[in-house]
Amino acid sequence: MSELKIENLVKNFQGMDRPAVNNVNLDINSGQLVAFLGPSGCGKTTILKMITGLFQPDNGNITLDNESLLPIPTEKRGVVMVFQNYLLFPYMNVNENVGFALKMKGVDKNTIDQRVKEMLDLVKLPDIGLRKPKQLSGGQQQRVALARALIASPRLLLLDEPLSNLDAHLRDEMRELILTIQQKLNVTTIFVTHDQEEAVLLADKIALIFDGELQNFTSPKNYYEKPKNIKAAKFFGGVNFINADLVDNKIQSEIGFCEYQGDNISDLNKKLFLTIRPENIKISKNNEFDHNSYQGKITSVIFSGTHTRYKINVNNVHLECSLQSVGIDNIKEADQVFVHLPKDKIWGMND
Repeated sequence: MSELKIENLVKNFQGMDRPAVNNVNLDINSGQLVAFLGPSGCGKTTILKMITGLFQPDNGNITLDNESLLPIPTEKRGVVMVFQNYLLFPYMNVNENVGFALKMKGVDKNTIDQRVKEMLDLVKLPDIGLRKPKQLSGGQQQRVALARALIASPRLLLLDEPLSNLDAHLRDEMRELILTIQQKLNVTTIFVTHDQEEAVLLADKIALIFDGELQNFTSPKNYYEKPKNIKAAKFFGGVNFINADLVDNKIQSEIGFCEYQGDNISDLNKKLFLTIRPENIKISKNNEFDHNSYQGKITSVIFSGTHTRYKINVNNVHLECSLQSVGIDNIKEADQVFVHLPKDKIWGMND
C-alpha cells in the first residue's frame, strides 16, 4: 500500500494565460480510489503526468510513502499509467504485451507466463493471449492495457479517462471490473474523468479541479449534500440557488424566513446562497408542512418516466423539484402549490 502527497504543485505551459496546474495540495491515503474530476483542459491529466515523471513541475513536491518522486526516473517510481488510447504494441500478441514489463526486468519466461495468465484471468480475458491488438474490441484492449499495468505490481495505479472510448454497456462492465480489481489488490488508484456520475460510482473521494485549481477534495456524497460553492454544486447537477442573508444566526432568504440545520452556519458570511437538490423539495396543494413552507406556482411539468420534474415560481425565484411520477398526476401547470424545503436538506454556502 502507498500513500501519495502532493504539495503546492504548479505547472506552466508556454502560451497559456494561467498555470495549467496552480498550487494543488492533496493527501491520498493508501488503498484509496480517487477521481480527478473536471472539464477538459482543467489540469487533471497534467497532474497524472507529473506523478509519473512525464512532466516536471515548476514548483512543489510529490511524495510517495514520504519519499519525493521528483529525482526518481519514471521507470523506477513504481507508478504505472494506463493511457486513454491504451498504447498496446501492435506487433506483439496479448501475452507479449502483458508480459513486456517483466521481460524488460529480466524475469524468467516461466514466471512471466504464469504472471501473464494470472493477470488475464484477473481481467476476465483468459483465452485471448495469442491475439494481436487489432483483433480485439475496444473493451478488450482496455482490459489488456490494465493487465499490462498491474503485472508490474505498481505502488500507484493511474488511469487516464479509462472509460471514455467505450460504449455505454461496456463502460458499465469496465467500471465494475476496475472497482473489483482495485478492491481485491488494494492498490492506491487515481483515475481522471470529466463524468461526475462515473466519479461518484467509483471513487472513495473526488478531487474537483477547475482551471488548474483544486476546488474541493471530499466524498462523493458531500458534493451532492454539502457543496463548497455554486460552481461545484452546478457541476453535480445543482439547479436551485436562493439568495439569503445571515442575521444573528438566522437566515432570511428571498423566498422568506428559512430554518436551517446545516453544521456550517458559523462559517458562512452574511451574504450567502442556499441550495437544495430537486429530489429533496416537496410540493403539495395543501399546506402540510410545519416549517420552510412557501406558496408558489407551477410553471412547467416535464414527465420523464419514473420521475416528473416541476418548475415552480416562488416569489419570482425559480425552483426545480423532481418527484416520483406515481400518484402526483393531480398537480399540473399553472396550479398554486405549497413548496417545502426540509431544513436538514438545505445547504448554505458562499460563492
